[in-house]
Amino acid sequence: MPKHGKKYKEIVKKIDLSAFYEPLQALTLVKENAKAKFDETVELAIRLNLDPRQADQQVRGAVVLPHGTGVTRTVLVFAKGEKAKEAEAAGADFVGAEDMIEKIQGGWFGFDVAVATPDMMGMVGKLGRVLGPKGLMPNPKTGTVSMDVTKAIADIKAGKVEYRLDKAANIHCRIGKVSFDTEKLFDNYQTVVDILIKAKPSAAKGQYMKSVTLSSTMGPGFKISPVKPLGK
Repeated sequence: MPKHGKKYKEIVKKIDLSAFYEPLQALTLVKENAKAKFDETVELAIRLNLDPRQADQQVRGAVVLPHGTGVTRTVLVFAKGEKAKEAEAAGADFVGAEDMIEKIQGGWFGFDVAVATPDMMGMVGKLGRVLGPKGLMPNPKTGTVSMDVTKAIADIKAGKVEYRLDKAANIHCRIGKVSFDTEKLFDNYQTVVDILIKAKPSAAKGQYMKSVTLSSTMGPGFKISPVKPLGK
């Protein structure tokens, strides 16, 4: 069992963690109860009624949040020639090919997101064992394998977040910072929930969302009705 600090224990004495809240109300409570000395991240956790072991019940993709995440992300682009020049002009933090592959093989991971042009994937594939477990492997499903490197970089810098069903059938996604206005957090929340509803596999049976929870990095979680997750 995780151990909670004094501030957390004081907070949970004043609120009902078993209750269901409307999304806007839950976000207000998340902001009010974020007591850390840093700008905490607002996190969305959704448990889906899916079997992650089944290929036809996978949920994975990416979405650009309308108000960003409040986090500046460092982008590495694997590209050559004109596409490398395009990536540099678009604001990529690192651009390269064999040189970057060798650097990563040597233990360097000074980036948050990796983008690759399709022609580079034969080489980048060699890094699967090291980038895969870290969630850094470029993937067409998340838009990080693309010839349009300008758009890929712009989306990431603008607040693109990836979502993926984990082994316990959960989706975890950050939707901003507690310093954001509540309405902006709500817009980001709605964007993620809406895209997950649209991504519902045809093989899914019964109630799709089993639980929906909003929390801050160090704060308690507030439940939202999984039956009506989009309501205010």
